[in-house]
Formats: sequence, C-alpha cells, structure tokens
Amino acid sequence: MATQNQSFQAITESCDECGRETPHDVSVQIRTESQKRENAEFSREPYRVTECQICGEESIQRMNNA
Repeated sequence: MATQNQSFQAITESCDECGRETPHDVSVQIRTESQKRENAEFSREPYRVTECQICGEESIQRMNNA
C-alpha cells in the first residue's frame, strides 16, 4: 500500500505564466531528437521537464549540450 510522506516539500520554481514561485513536478526524460528511423537509437538525449502544478505550464530544457 502506498503512503504519502507529509513532510515532503514540493519543488518550487518560478513560473512565467503565473508570475510567481509555484510548486512544480520535475522529471528527467530521454527524448529522441532525430526524425530518421535509422538514426533514432543514436539521437536520444536527456531533457529536464518541469510542469507547474497551478497552471499546467510545461518547460523543457535539453541537459546535454555537448
């Protein structure tokens, strides 16, 4: 059975849409950048994805700019 940790603090970040600091869901996702099928397995990169829990605004930032 899953339980909630009441002491957990949400991650707060600035939201351009709300104009203030708001709680956000933050995740790292592996996304495929190439549209070509034969290159897809070589074009995956990590992205930081944040979603405002107030307005739903999503922000995506590529993490590996090598």
